[in-house]
Amino acid sequence: MKRITAAALAGAAALFAGVASAQQGVDFSKVEIKTTDLGNKTYMLEGQGGNITVAVGTDGIIMVDSQFAPLHDKIKAAIAKISPLPIKYLINTHYHLDHVGGNAAFQRDGATIVAHDNIRVRLAAGTINANTGNKTPPMEADAIPTDTYLVGPKKVEVGGRVAEVNHVIDAHTDGDSWVYFPDANVLALGDTYSSRTYPNLDWGSGGTIDGMVLALERYLKAANDTTKIVPGHGPLATKANLQEWHDMMVKVRDRVKKLFDEGKSEQEVLAANPLADLDGKWAGPPGAITSSQTFLHNVYNSLRNRD
Repeated sequence: MKRITAAALAGAAALFAGVASAQQGVDFSKVEIKTTDLGNKTYMLEGQGGNITVAVGTDGIIMVDSQFAPLHDKIKAAIAKISPLPIKYLINTHYHLDHVGGNAAFQRDGATIVAHDNIRVRLAAGTINANTGNKTPPMEADAIPTDTYLVGPKKVEVGGRVAEVNHVIDAHTDGDSWVYFPDANVLALGDTYSSRTYPNLDWGSGGTIDGMVLALERYLKAANDTTKIVPGHGPLATKANLQEWHDMMVKVRDRVKKLFDEGKSEQEVLAANPLADLDGKWAGPPGAITSSQTFLHNVYNSLRNRD
């Protein structure tokens, strides 16, 4: 486990600005919140940004991630249709704005924000985009997690519901948490798993392709054939879906690492297009953070940053 230092922040947030800019041009008034019942008073909410998981106890609610700030009222209304109880805990899976944008409003509503301590440090200090040098300012005080952990596992309990919060090291970022609700057999994985596309691998914030593969192997051991898996982005998934994505990520890691170890430059790797046979199923549109070229760039730099 690595704890962020001030020096580490200087090269942080390779893709945070890109995620932040993703809300520009979005008409949030037209966004609808879709709710999926996962069983045992546990739900998945989809809107604009990262997926949300909600678990209802006898006297309160545990929520995982909060999407963009302008969606607070819509998300709150969708949860109120599930239960009138208060949201007592909001767990952040990582620090990107499409997962933590609603933090301040939900904390002002009375929720305690739980996160890995590296998330607290990044949100409080602000970050610098490792690709562009653009700066993202610190978030307001109400958006900063107040209940943090370093190693885990950490248990969050509300009215008979337990969320087991675990840290995965250097995967999507260096502050990722994944959350397991054992009584519902639900895994909420944040952006360490995206069920339809290549991931946004934030190498500037400590993310690595090796860490992603190790995280996926850990999830596969924790899951069984009836586990419901809430990805950071994309539809609800099963263990079989997770296995397929893991196998794709192993191929990516092995192919790019081989070229990297041979001394190939980033431009040579991009020109070689080692993911050509995978792109049809997994690549996002050109220019997107999940596009083939952007993903290759991030994987290559995660290997270079490791060294």
